[in-house]
Amino acid sequence: MSTAEFAAAQWTRATGAGVDPHEYRRVTGGLASVADWGPSFVRTGQAHLRRAEDAGSAVSAGEHLLMAARWFHLATLAPYAEAGRAAAAADRALGGALAVLEPGARRVSGEGFTGWLRGPSDAPGTVVVVPGLDSAKEEFLDLVSALLARGLAVFAMDGPGQGALAATTTMRPDYEQVVGRVADALGVARIGLVGLSLGGWFAARTAALEPRVAAVATVSGPFRLDWEELPPPVRDIMARRTGGTDAARAFAGHVDLTALAPRITAPLLVVDGGEDVIPGVTNGEPLARQAPHGTYLSVPHGDHLLGNARPEWLPRLADHILGALTQEAPREPE
Repeated sequence: MSTAEFAAAQWTRATGAGVDPHEYRRVTGGLASVADWGPSFVRTGQAHLRRAEDAGSAVSAGEHLLMAARWFHLATLAPYAEAGRAAAAADRALGGALAVLEPGARRVSGEGFTGWLRGPSDAPGTVVVVPGLDSAKEEFLDLVSALLARGLAVFAMDGPGQGALAATTTMRPDYEQVVGRVADALGVARIGLVGLSLGGWFAARTAALEPRVAAVATVSGPFRLDWEELPPPVRDIMARRTGGTDAARAFAGHVDLTALAPRITAPLLVVDGGEDVIPGVTNGEPLARQAPHGTYLSVPHGDHLLGNARPEWLPRLADHILGALTQEAPREPE
């Protein structure tokens, strides 16, 4: 894949994550090869750090830090020897931004997870945002903002093999155990889950196996993976995140919701893009059909993660999670 093709493939993902489209074009337009992607994106993030240092207000500094976090994270999307350092820089920039913009935000970490809890302490519900194969908590800041705007508390996390933990851990299929420890650490009896890309599979699997999940939504999440049909770039990423080709093949074999979908009793919204066609990936329609309370939203022109179609799904997803979490919890039978 040429540099121009790679940049075009990442276009809606990057702009959906919140980077300025004109800056994205300037940065990617100057790349001689895909190998320059990581270093160039890191330099752009560093430029935003310098703007934060020179900012005339705490608000401006925080906004520059949030933008730096996005660029540092996006640096990890291409093969890059310093991806671990870039992910750590994204994590630090997000923490610095929240320190000045939301002093009440709280870092919460435990075995296999780390992230930030944001929102009011008396929120009517708490939502856990789960990233995917090569995404991280810094990629979905606008989704978090939409949930916060509806009065919810939000824990945006990195799990095993993701974001700040990618350099020291490997991805695991039993993500429901990680989310269970998150719920324990947050001290909540009910949670909402939003999973994006492979995180959609993590979220759906967890909703089937973790009884504290009271609302769930998936965005571009796979129902099933076929390792032999997956494109080589996807297999390469999975191998890096799981610890090798054999581990990746075994991991992909776990990604099948056929048996678990009927066990998801929480209200479920499945969001897919009609233009999101990846060989070896079965999208979410069977999940919505087989789950007892599933709703399917397909946006015909949406691509993977639907960064090009945000008005068609993001408000509806946020409202779905709010509505499900603020319903009275069902009573236990006497």
